[in-house]
Amino acid sequence: MKITFYGHGALGIEVGGKHIIVDPYISANPNAAHIDIDTLKADYILVTHAHGDHILDVDAIAKRTNAVIVSNAEIAGYYGAKGFQSHPMNHGGSWNFDFGKLKYVNAIHSSSFPDGSYGGNPGGFVIEGEHKNIYIAGDTALTMDMKLIPMRTKLDLAILPIGDNFTMDVEDAIVASDFLDCDKILGYHYDTFGYIEIDHEDAIRKFFNKGKDLMLLEIGSSIEL
Repeated sequence: MKITFYGHGALGIEVGGKHIIVDPYISANPNAAHIDIDTLKADYILVTHAHGDHILDVDAIAKRTNAVIVSNAEIAGYYGAKGFQSHPMNHGGSWNFDFGKLKYVNAIHSSSFPDGSYGGNPGGFVIEGEHKNIYIAGDTALTMDMKLIPMRTKLDLAILPIGDNFTMDVEDAIVASDFLDCDKILGYHYDTFGYIEIDHEDAIRKFFNKGKDLMLLEIGSSIEL
């Protein structure tokens, strides 16, 4: 499984021979100016919630690639009505895709489209691949529901927001990693705006002091599990 960070909450995942894009907010992110969305491969687009900083490039990527948009029922319906392929899910539900098993799990946040349309309830995703399992938290506060995830799935990586103000901060993300029983963390949703700028060295040190590994990737960089 290969995971590429495209800035903010945007990710690329290669698993089971398929390409997945998560929450593509790339073309308007000045920190990701070197990423050309027209070069990104996508069989699926996973959307955690409807905010503009998570769906900006969904239409463009889906139109070019014919990717299946996977999200909650309201978001899937929104894109389905625009003529895109979509797969609706809801909290606690899972589906066996050709890249692995995907589960839609709880997140505490808000969700509405930039045009004011209802975006359903926000969520996160657990991907159980052939060899590795990951949790993509989306935009969320720390929640006790995270304790439920390792009861069903042993995680190899947790992808957690750490920018504070709109989501968890570093300290809450450390607690989240305890709840998730996962000490390997990829941080995201930080530095894009003034509200969510962080001290990288301090964040890494705080995780390290708890015996955990926080990775903060350069935009466009990848890790392999």
